[in-house]
Amino acid sequence: MPRTHLVLDAAFTVGPVRRRLFGGFVEHLGRHVYDGIHEPSHETADEHGFRKDVVELVKELNVSAIRYPGGNFVSGYKWEDGVGPVEQRPRRLDLAWHSTETNEVGLHEFQHWLDQVGSELMLAVNLGTRGTQEAIELLEYANIDAGTALSEYRKSNGRQEPFAIKMWCLGNEMDGPWQLGHKNAEDYGKLAAMTAKAMRQIQPDLELVACGSSGASMPTFGEWERTVLEHTYDDVDYISAHAYYEEGDDLASFLASGVNMDHFIKTVTTAADHVQAQKKSDKRIDISFDEWNVWSISKWNEQQKTFELQDWPVAPRLLEDVYTVADAVVVGGLLISLLRHADRVASASLAQLVNVIGPIMTEPGGPAWRQTTFFPFSLTSKLANGTSLQVKASGDTVDGGKYGEVPVVDSAATVSDDGAAVFLVNRHPSESTTVTIDLAGLSVDGDVRAEGVWDDDLHAVNDLANTERVGLRTNESVRREGDTITIELPPVSWTAVSIG
Repeated sequence: MPRTHLVLDAAFTVGPVRRRLFGGFVEHLGRHVYDGIHEPSHETADEHGFRKDVVELVKELNVSAIRYPGGNFVSGYKWEDGVGPVEQRPRRLDLAWHSTETNEVGLHEFQHWLDQVGSELMLAVNLGTRGTQEAIELLEYANIDAGTALSEYRKSNGRQEPFAIKMWCLGNEMDGPWQLGHKNAEDYGKLAAMTAKAMRQIQPDLELVACGSSGASMPTFGEWERTVLEHTYDDVDYISAHAYYEEGDDLASFLASGVNMDHFIKTVTTAADHVQAQKKSDKRIDISFDEWNVWSISKWNEQQKTFELQDWPVAPRLLEDVYTVADAVVVGGLLISLLRHADRVASASLAQLVNVIGPIMTEPGGPAWRQTTFFPFSLTSKLANGTSLQVKASGDTVDGGKYGEVPVVDSAATVSDDGAAVFLVNRHPSESTTVTIDLAGLSVDGDVRAEGVWDDDLHAVNDLANTERVGLRTNESVRREGDTITIELPPVSWTAVSIG
């Protein structure tokens, strides 16, 4: 049986765990908004048409800041279409996802939904087909108290107090040739810097995110970040990062996805720190990892079709991945990577939340349920508090596919005044693994509990036919003797150990 030994010490820390690390993402895409969070005819719908059963699941997910309204969608979006009387709002073609956008849900309605789930708004502006003027007009509408045309227009639309939005994304994936208004790094960097400067003339304390590469596989990855930050370094706070992972027919590489995320984060921070050194700046740029998840992207690429000129459906079923136990284990592993880099990853958004590659699924007129990936996110968000610790690990390795030999157990840990938590993934495809955890460097008392996700069938799912096939399981093997915890991890499993 493979073995791993972990040492935790309060003297060796990574950095504080910021709540925005457990953020989400809602885009006007497929059935995410319409027939997802918003279904006025549903028996649970509130007075604004939002499903209360979905609200309760999002609250249980314990998601913090939520990025909105896109995504690719934002690069063709006119924010003005989503305010004012709903019956007067225009229907528009959504070129990003070849759909019709009804604009029934806009800024006001979405803020109402956020108030129900208890999450912060992270708003993206359109720097694809629009620019600086539209961005500062949206900021004036949203955040200025009163006395201007746009702030008074907001009041006339039913919102007396400002939205007080603090975190703003300057466009989306502007390096992608699929993006409306796609730009090279020079042109985007100049536009983002100009927009950031203008927005700060209205509100200097905004937190602004510049677009990084849309993925590490982009040919300009690294160079894009450097060029964009050379233009924007003094004007923004974060650079974005996006990454998706899929199993395909390579389980070993899939289970080692965290190795890739670690490398991705280090590459982006290195590019940022290079520009910092060039500029002799005391300011540090951190990462907003505002899109990450498991996604069968190759399947999506194969399924895309050529649409007829008049074929622009409302809320079609798009990107509705059904997640397996293996997917949940990898999501748990990616959360471990984010915690391991808590000093530089200030914000992260699981993409997305409902129906569209989301941890929550719904059926029109029917139930809402938790996908397998719901469980590692919700439990990590609940338990990971305080400070992320440097975990000193030694032990056996396993084949990580294209990543070579990797530790059989991936791990992260946090400590707070309320106790500690250790997050573990056993990457071995067929063998259980024994883990010992040395707590001598921590002053934590209390009960020890272990819960996680594993199953004899790695491809078991929760679906409409069986919404509760997969869930959290208690690991009864966990033991504490003095300052040592021992636990046996099943093969291909994610586990959270809580102490205190």
